[in-house]
Amino acid sequence: MDIEKLIAIDTHTHLEVSCRNPFDNYGEDYDRAADKYFRSNRRPTMQETIDFYREKRIGFVNFTVDAETQMGRRRIPNEEIAEAAQQNSDIMIAFGSIDPHKGKMGAREARKLVEEYGVKGFKFHPTVQGFEPADKMAWPLYEVINEHHLPAVFHSGHSGIGSGMRCGGGLRLQNSNPMMLEDVAIAFPDMQIVIAHPSWPWQDEALSLAMHKPNIWIDLSGWSPKYFPPQLVQYANTLLKDRILFGSDFPMITPDRWLKDFEEAGFRDDVKPLILKRNASRLLKLDGAAPAGAPRELAGPPGPARLASDA
Repeated sequence: MDIEKLIAIDTHTHLEVSCRNPFDNYGEDYDRAADKYFRSNRRPTMQETIDFYREKRIGFVNFTVDAETQMGRRRIPNEEIAEAAQQNSDIMIAFGSIDPHKGKMGAREARKLVEEYGVKGFKFHPTVQGFEPADKMAWPLYEVINEHHLPAVFHSGHSGIGSGMRCGGGLRLQNSNPMMLEDVAIAFPDMQIVIAHPSWPWQDEALSLAMHKPNIWIDLSGWSPKYFPPQLVQYANTLLKDRILFGSDFPMITPDRWLKDFEEAGFRDDVKPLILKRNASRLLKLDGAAPAGAPRELAGPPGPARLASDA
């Protein structure tokens, strides 16, 4: 991937349709609820996604979510995404997703995906997968990720999946409170943790955690930038500018819309290149640099007073 030729790197895109496995319509009511919530029913194929991003000159990270235990729905094969990335490495990077309930068998699969398929990270969705991030059942998976110094993306905050369904479809939002990641960040310091999305209603918790733990990052996917909480923009412009990442949540949100709104959301001109491409390049080791250095020295304690003077 020649990052100098790319406009940006989208660190958060989903594959929702398999071209290998037949469509599993079990639990399709979750799809219809998500369509209503996101006001979109776009579900492009892998090739359509690749063609779209290549035309836009935007590199992208792609993954699915393996939630077979809680949802009872057949997953999209990780190998389908990994092999597509191998064949389109100029534009695409594959992340894996493994249901944490699969324990050591899941850890074996993770190791194979990294060592034989070149997968560059992993995606977790605690609400949809039905687990608390610090639950020890997930640790065999984390151990593999930590050993290979790879990033792990964790959904945080509210979820459009299940929204409006009876009992929220039985999915627990509390599993995606970013503070649940603190024990994980301490136990696995070589795993780069990406808190996905503005973490409403726990945005301040996410910012505090990222300030305190240098192996924690934040991606800005899932929302149009014009709706970002002001404190998120403020910290992204100052103390966390080197650990904030562009992500769209494609196909639910397109990078076109996200990038247009990003220009008007109050981000500093000197910070925009970091968010759009440079931070992701470091995290994904595309430029050969280490993903996260030692804790940065701060000129003073974080908080509203300091940020007000920095803004």
